[in-house]
Amino acid sequence: MPSDFIIKTGDMIKVTIPPPVIVPAIQAPVPLKGSSTNVQVNNQFVCLRGDELPQVLRGPLPYTAPPFVTPGTGTLTLTLAPSNLTIQSQNGPKVLVKGMTFTATFTVQAPATQPTPGGPVPDPVAVKPGTAQFITTNTTVYGG
Repeated sequence: MPSDFIIKTGDMIKVTIPPPVIVPAIQAPVPLKGSSTNVQVNNQFVCLRGDELPQVLRGPLPYTAPPFVTPGTGTLTLTLAPSNLTIQSQNGPKVLVKGMTFTATFTVQAPATQPTPGGPVPDPVAVKPGTAQFITTNTTVYGG
């Protein structure tokens, strides 16, 4: 497996849940914070497995999915691909690397609703699949 650029504090994750779903928290890339305490790239701590979902995205997150315009809530889960992790690390968790696009899933907890004269109609789609990818400014240090 080819190596790829190591993900570090300050790099970003971009999550895409296709329209009509709108999750305000993921409209722009979100910065990552590396939890490594001893490995740095460009004076920033590297991101380890588990750092891919920043605290701000841990939910529950509000969403709408027109015509369901009254916000509901849901949680985001990310499923890393093998290409997003180093094969091994020294005595600890694997290090995140840029790799390929991977799976994001938004699972509805409280459905958004569509206002109607007969009362609110809930969004019937409980699981909304999407994708996620890392965006890095590291162009020199590889992990493999």
